[in-house]
Amino acid sequence: MDEAMERPADQATDRTEPELARAARLLASASRALMLKALSDGRPLGVTVLAAEAGVSVPTASVHLAHLAEAGLVRAEHSGRHRYFRLASPDVAAALEALAVIAPPDPTPVTTLRASSRHNALQRSRTCYDHLAGSLGVALMGAFVDQGLLRREKSDSAPGSRPDQPASYGRQTTYHLTARGTERFTGFGINVDGLLQGRRPMVRYCVDWSERRHHLAGALGAAVAARFFDLDWLRYGISPRVVHLTDAGKGGVRDSFAIQITD
Repeated sequence: MDEAMERPADQATDRTEPELARAARLLASASRALMLKALSDGRPLGVTVLAAEAGVSVPTASVHLAHLAEAGLVRAEHSGRHRYFRLASPDVAAALEALAVIAPPDPTPVTTLRASSRHNALQRSRTCYDHLAGSLGVALMGAFVDQGLLRREKSDSAPGSRPDQPASYGRQTTYHLTARGTERFTGFGINVDGLLQGRRPMVRYCVDWSERRHHLAGALGAAVAARFFDLDWLRYGISPRVVHLTDAGKGGVRDSFAIQITD
């Protein structure tokens, strides 16, 4: 008989649970996963909204949120008598986006117009914590590289590297802000010098779960998204995470970054 089969069942409990296992156990709950997905919007949301997103009662949602807060995945904010929750850091949003890339397809078909419209809207343009994702985010990233605002460095020496697949996080591809990019983004109204002095990395990327390509994260990605909102190029949709490019935004990305957005 295999030695592993003979090992007492309680022996495994003597081992320290790996951090990955603890995180996976928290995300194994569909309700908690749905609330985290809604919070990937980057904005704080109340318990009632999160309960509706997860399809559970408010007391049940409160229990789930307490577990997530204890684990350091979310944090609570108080405004008067009301309590709101948001993701604890951009790293949580990046981890959720990465998990979505490798997640198996949903076996449940979309059967309602509302669900189909929401899914399409998320794929078109959404927030990933505080930066832009979806087709819009990927198009911006591609334009920044093509126009020399960002320089991409790629190494094919990593194990398992394939040209037809997106690079894994931090191993095969790095992006750097160029002098041309500094000039263009400064002219666009972004305080690049201030971003360089901050603690947050200037340029990071996420592998977009819907496009399977990179979108811009980091301090610069957040600043670009914030500037889009300031210019009224973007507006939030009804559903969490969904954003819509306004008519002014379509003209703006065309004139500023040579990106043609069609409905």
